[in-house]
Amino acid sequence: MANIKSAKKRILVIQKKTLRNKMIKSAVKTAIKKVNAAIAAGDQAAAAEALKNATSAIDKAKSKGIFHKNTASRKVARLTKAVNRMA
Repeated sequence: MANIKSAKKRILVIQKKTLRNKMIKSAVKTAIKKVNAAIAAGDQAAAAEALKNATSAIDKAKSKGIFHKNTASRKVARLTKAVNRMA
């Protein structure tokens, strides 16, 4: 454990940021799973709606600096390609 006051504060701040990042990453993973589940079920309307929500979640994570822009683009592209393959 840190002895210096500023180091103690940094530990607390990092814990808060880590928790926030985990929550957002988890939300993105859940959104992606919903898209994949809709694709597996063959429900095109649900897949399109889930894709819209997943894209939004991924873009929010990108804007907060949790995902690199290329990573976010890759995830969106793969999901979109999978949904478009259904049609």
